[in-house]
Amino acid sequence: MSKKESTIFGIYPVKEAIKANVTFDKVFIQKDLASDKLEAIEKELETENISVSHVPIEKLNRLTKGNHQGIVAITSPITFKTIEEVVEESLEKKTPSLFIILDQISDVRNFGAIIRTAECTGVDAIIVQKKGGAPVSGDTVKTSAGAIFNVPICKVDHIKDAIFYLQASNIITIAASEKTKQTIYNTDLTRPMAIIMGSEGKGVSKSVLHLVDEQAALPLLGEINSLNVSVACGAILYETVRQRNL
Repeated sequence: MSKKESTIFGIYPVKEAIKANVTFDKVFIQKDLASDKLEAIEKELETENISVSHVPIEKLNRLTKGNHQGIVAITSPITFKTIEEVVEESLEKKTPSLFIILDQISDVRNFGAIIRTAECTGVDAIIVQKKGGAPVSGDTVKTSAGAIFNVPICKVDHIKDAIFYLQASNIITIAASEKTKQTIYNTDLTRPMAIIMGSEGKGVSKSVLHLVDEQAALPLLGEINSLNVSVACGAILYETVRQRNL
């Protein structure tokens, strides 16, 4: 598994990368650019279940100084797993399943910090949405202190689908939310479960909150009404470790 990520740009280089089965993290195509060749590449990407984001040309110009021809692809330093794979692997273990679901976490430093803590606390896998989240890049590798190579990362089309699949596999889904009186300290964290952490600005989305089995909060005793998401995730994971090792 390669530990380097790189940027590939231009129509033909991206086409060759697809043929070579390169693992992509993000693919950006210029918005409102009429091109039969780009449309053909996008169809190829859809066939390979690789998500594409349509962005302004300014975004592409920031990603590369070269002639991008309307397309820039960011390769991934890891190979992603499917949700079926990670759930099956977790159920084969003697310990209760433990997953983290990240609902639109966009800051790569928070993402890396969560991965690092997840590795230290025995998380089976981290589940993220294909679009809208932080990239899996060299910065992620650095901020995770290399832990990303030890924790499976699973990408799904929609967080909701992941929740339904986990629930069907008898895995409890618990959203971290300040909108409940139930705290993590009076929540049973010894069960097979997935913890959902929300975005830095909005928290867990309302549509996701309606689907989860339970919600749990961290007590906040100061004036500030929220914690950094990576700090909150760490607190919940170590309470999980505490409960499971009583």
